[in-house]
Amino acid sequence: MTLEAWYTNESEEDQRLPHHRDPNEYVPLAKLAELGVLYWRLDPKNYENDEELQKIRDAKGYNYMDLLDLCPGKVENYEEKLKNFFTEHIHADDEIRYCLEGSGYFDVRDKEDRWIRIWIKEGDMIVLPGGIYHRFTLDTSDYIKLMRLFVGEPVWTAYNRPQEEHPARKEYIKLLGQGAVPLEAH
Repeated sequence: MTLEAWYTNESEEDQRLPHHRDPNEYVPLAKLAELGVLYWRLDPKNYENDEELQKIRDAKGYNYMDLLDLCPGKVENYEEKLKNFFTEHIHADDEIRYCLEGSGYFDVRDKEDRWIRIWIKEGDMIVLPGGIYHRFTLDTSDYIKLMRLFVGEPVWTAYNRPQEEHPARKEYIKLLGQGAVPLEAH
C-alpha cells in the first residue's frame, strides 16, 4: 500500500470527506516530492524498535518525540481543535508526522495554489517542509494516533495565511523556485 494523494474540489461539505474532483485527479509521490513533502512507509506495530525509523531520526536530527491520540472523547474541545488544525497555515519548521493508527488528511498547496489532499494511514510518515501552506483534518473514521517528531524542543506555533513575508515562507518559495527542495525518502 502506498500513500494516496489527489487534487480536491472546492466543496464546503464536511472537511472529513475525501473531496475528490470529478473525475478524480490523483497526485503521484514525485509531485509531492517536488513540493518538498517527504514520505516513508514504516512498520507502525514496531515503532519503538524500528531501525529504519531510528536511522531517519538520526539522519534528520529528530530528537524530540511525543504521541497524540486525536479523536472525540480524548481531546478537550475536540471540534474546536479540529477547526484550528484545518485553518490554512505555515510553520517555521518542518512538520513531521508518523501515523501509528487510524487515518487523516493533510492538505498542502501546490505551486499553482491548488489543494492536494494527502491521506495518511497506519504506517505512513510524512514531512511537510517549513513554509508550505497546509492544513489537517481527520477523515470520517474520527481517529488517528500520531507520532510527532521535532528537531530540538517542540514548537507548536502556526502562522495563519497570509504569511508571504514570514522568513520560513520566503525560504520555501526560494527553494521551490530553484528546484532545490529535498527529494529524499521513498
